[in-house]
Amino acid sequence: MGAVSPVSFAGHNFMKKVKNRIIEPTMQGLSEEGIVYKGFIFFGLINVEGEPYVIEYNTRLGDPESEVIIPRIKSDLFDLIEGVAKEDLEGREIEIDERFVTTVMLVSGGYPGDYEKGKFIHGLDQTEECVVFHAGTRRLEDKVVTAGGRVLAVSSWGPTMKDALGVSYRNSGKLSFEGMYYRTDIGFDL
Repeated sequence: MGAVSPVSFAGHNFMKKVKNRIIEPTMQGLSEEGIVYKGFIFFGLINVEGEPYVIEYNTRLGDPESEVIIPRIKSDLFDLIEGVAKEDLEGREIEIDERFVTTVMLVSGGYPGDYEKGKFIHGLDQTEECVVFHAGTRRLEDKVVTAGGRVLAVSSWGPTMKDALGVSYRNSGKLSFEGMYYRTDIGFDL
């Protein structure tokens, strides 16, 4: 229903554990199995008393995590993907925006269960200082309507998590469709 990047508990020591205990063994296992993998590996992690544990692996970017990760990439994402394809990624640089990015998912009434589609979305021309990712939408003539349970992701930058959340929530409030809802506690546990 939302995401925050970076997260406060993922400091140097935690990330060192992630690298040593999860990422490097995963890469070593792929190598030992003779698997040449080119693409994303998304490590869904949980922090248990300062220790990282894997709750899921994905061979794609996670959602809504990708909506806070991608806006923090200042480098040309295509250039990085091309580096993977051409096997010269080590010669390319990735620059990360140090600001916080937060995402609030706007979902259809009834989600994750049954929900109706085809609800007109209002306010898309009213948002500012954010990126609105379309997840479950489609065009109907000159309008945009809902076409899924997870409809829009509103992502915003800020010097602090609180600032970024303020922009994401302000813009979420400008958007509407029948039955729309979103969580108002994203990041509060951090």
